[in-house]
Parts: sequence; structure tokens; C-alpha cells
Amino acid sequence: MVEMYTPTQFRVEDPAEIRAMIEAARLALLVCQGEDGVPSASHLPLLFDPEDGPHGALVGHLAKANPQLRALVAAGQALAIFTGPEAYVSPNWYPSKAEHGRVVPTWNYVAVHASGPVEVFDDPARLHEVVTRLTQRHEAAQASPWAVTDAPAAFVAGQLKGITGLRLRITSLVGKRKMSQNRGPADRAGVAAGLAASEDHRDRETGALIPG
Repeated sequence: MVEMYTPTQFRVEDPAEIRAMIEAARLALLVCQGEDGVPSASHLPLLFDPEDGPHGALVGHLAKANPQLRALVAAGQALAIFTGPEAYVSPNWYPSKAEHGRVVPTWNYVAVHASGPVEVFDDPARLHEVVTRLTQRHEAAQASPWAVTDAPAAFVAGQLKGITGLRLRITSLVGKRKMSQNRGPADRAGVAAGLAASEDHRDRETGALIPG
């Protein structure tokens, strides 16, 4: 697979920072080549296991009825895309606009691309572990977290029969944080101020990431 276009100033190299970006994103877009040559994609929550291999691994599950399952088996590899804060950047926010006018709109965003070979599995014990871990992670913020064990064991076993587990062994892991690093300090400050003044919380969240 072709690696995400990432100019040096936007590339994230720190493994801990990339892990934080993945975990903050929560939901991934899993993409692979379909049997008919048409790309296949699913939106899935995935867990990142950083110690599983040189670049880590992603684990999750998808419904057996999902057509992408056949595509994953046929392709043997996939790309998981995680996205974070993003916002439109107006040229009006650049002080340099008044100086020379050579400015254009752009977009600031955070993204991680993880790709590699995919293994699918149906082992009940392994599936149970995956759904338990996913549940624990996403229920952690609840006042009274729901647990897989709260449901009848027979019911859970039946639900597991409807899903297939997947493990993506990461061979390429690229983090990108495009936050106006290619602009001068005054232009960056202008972008940060413009986004901070927005009524959209997504803009404000992005603006807080602009380096000073």
C-alpha cells in the first residue's frame, strides 16, 4: 500500500504520541481491496496493542454478514485510518495576506494510517477477550460500567457466533499532525485565534493544537 503523503514538518515520529492519537480517535475506518477491485470499508472500534510486533497490532471484530469479511480474507491485508481534530483554515487569518496576498485556503487535521496483513478468527475464547476489552475501554467513563458478564453467558455465546475477529499486524504506521507548521509564527497565531473564535467546538479543539 502507498504510504500517506506526509511532509517532514507534519510527520509524527514519537510512538507514544501516535498511540495517543489512535486512542483519542476511538473509531477507525478499515479499508481493503475488494474481490472485484472495488475498495471495501467498514467503521470499527479497534484496540491498539503496541507490544504485539515491531509496530504493534490492531484487534477488533466485524459482523459475519459484513461483505468486507470476504474481501479481507481475499486481500490478506488492510489499512486502518484514524482521524482526530480537523478544521478549515481561512486565508483571512494570515497577517501575511495584507503583506503580499500570496495565501490560499487549507485544512488542518490529525490522522494515523496503520497497514499490514490481516488475520481473521472465530475462536470463541479469543472473541470473548476482544469484546471484553473493547467493552472495558468504552464503558470506563460510565458511572456504573456495563460488563460483558452482566449479560447471560448463553446470550453472549450466541452473539459471538455472529461476529468474526480480526487482527491487523502493523507493518507501516504513519502519524500526521498538520497544524500550520509550514507558516510563520504570526500566521500560526492568526489561525489559532481564528479557530478559537469559532462557535464550532471542532474548530476550537483544532485551534488549541496550533504550535506557538
